[in-house]
Amino acid sequence: MNMKKRIKAILVASLFFLALGGWLLHLRIHPLAKDADNIIPLISGIVSIFCLPILFWFESTVTLAYLINGFLAIIGTIIMAQVSIINFKGPPTLKNIILNSLLADIAILWGKFSVGKTIFELEYLKSDKDVARRGRFFRYPNMGWWWVHLFALAAVYTLGNIFWK
Repeated sequence: MNMKKRIKAILVASLFFLALGGWLLHLRIHPLAKDADNIIPLISGIVSIFCLPILFWFESTVTLAYLINGFLAIIGTIIMAQVSIINFKGPPTLKNIILNSLLADIAILWGKFSVGKTIFELEYLKSDKDVARRGRFFRYPNMGWWWVHLFALAAVYTLGNIFWK
């Protein structure tokens, strides 16, 4: 096994354990029997734990895995931010925002995204002498593309909550 494959194996294992930890944390806090809305994170967790590591392992499906992983991170961020805002208690101090919200869970989710992005970048790395990708920041697969989708989907989700109550 060459070094690139070894690093990829470590990253895929990291992705698996981050997804497993987040999923188990979610099941403990929000059991499915308590609320039917918890089915979405349950299914997302199953996809993240079992499907994504397999998709990331094969070169032909890395791009699909990267897209699924990214959109799961975006959807999870939007929903957890909404839940944090709705259930927020106390004055909006920095301490309360950090400790009494789902910010830690969102950070874990973006750590999972970062591991997936690293696997994607590693797959298309030809040598260690490659220069960083250039081009338009808002074009796929640059990070700006993800930021545009995060803000656009958050706006659509917010408008949906405002107009369809």
